[in-house]
Amino acid sequence: MEIVIIDGHTLNPGDLDWSALSTYGNVTVYDRSTYEEARDRLKNADIAVINKVRLDREMIDALPRLKYVAVTATGYNNLDVAYLKARNIPASNVTGYGAHAVAQHTFALLLELCNRTAYHQQKTIEGAWAQTNDFCYWSQPMTELYGLKMGIVGWGSIGSQVGRIAHAMDMEVLLYSPSEKNISWATQVRHTDEIFSTCDVISLHCTLTPETDRLINAQTLKLFKPGSFLINTSRGGLIDEPALIAALDRGQLAGAGLDVLSVEPPKQGNPLIHHPKCIVTPHNAWAPIATRQRLINMTVENIASFLQGTPKNLVTL
Repeated sequence: MEIVIIDGHTLNPGDLDWSALSTYGNVTVYDRSTYEEARDRLKNADIAVINKVRLDREMIDALPRLKYVAVTATGYNNLDVAYLKARNIPASNVTGYGAHAVAQHTFALLLELCNRTAYHQQKTIEGAWAQTNDFCYWSQPMTELYGLKMGIVGWGSIGSQVGRIAHAMDMEVLLYSPSEKNISWATQVRHTDEIFSTCDVISLHCTLTPETDRLINAQTLKLFKPGSFLINTSRGGLIDEPALIAALDRGQLAGAGLDVLSVEPPKQGNPLIHHPKCIVTPHNAWAPIATRQRLINMTVENIASFLQGTPKNLVTL
């Protein structure tokens, strides 16, 4: 088997290795590939290991040997799943590998918005604390999470882990999920509007689909409680960014914490990056080394299962 990793750098910039894959074939690794480069580099591949490179109908038709696609991510909107199925080429993704890391990052963003740790550290470095006559100092408002309502949109492995952390912090947890959940310590609502209008913190953990595209927009933002917080560690396309900026400017939201943007890497001058009420991290919630190693291990398991004739974690329309 010829196994070609087409955009491996993000997952493995050199601190991990791909040696486990060599058990199953000849492995070729490319750190980055444009669409045109990928088409050439995958032309002899039996197995394509991809992350963000687009695998559309034109690309698939140019790869006569392709037998299987391993996506090193949970999202697979870069795949033409219907055409892969028509060509009888299975594709698998990896889910659950980053639940703990992304949930941890979700609260890192939220706690920074609530406690302004980096801001107050910088003020301390600048001497503001030393110049006071008091034993304590703060110059930005701080928020206690105890007793506040945490609304979680999407109750998969990440959303449910965020819920458990919120519950452990004595927050009231509300969840929205299309499927029925029975969580003794959380309340399931029937529509996202109930979360938007009643919760102090809204955290997004749903997939990006035509139905959820710009779920957070000018109309839904008007429902948000004044002074609420919005966290997005899922997909940038869930938010209409100009509408979010307007809501932050008018004080509808106290702050937003984003690990994802609609365009990545962002265009120079994206106003969210410099907005005083917004924290933006560079889509790295999933990046702890243990998390990425788990992702590699699970990708290897997917490939092994395919070669054994029992493919698992198959993507669906």
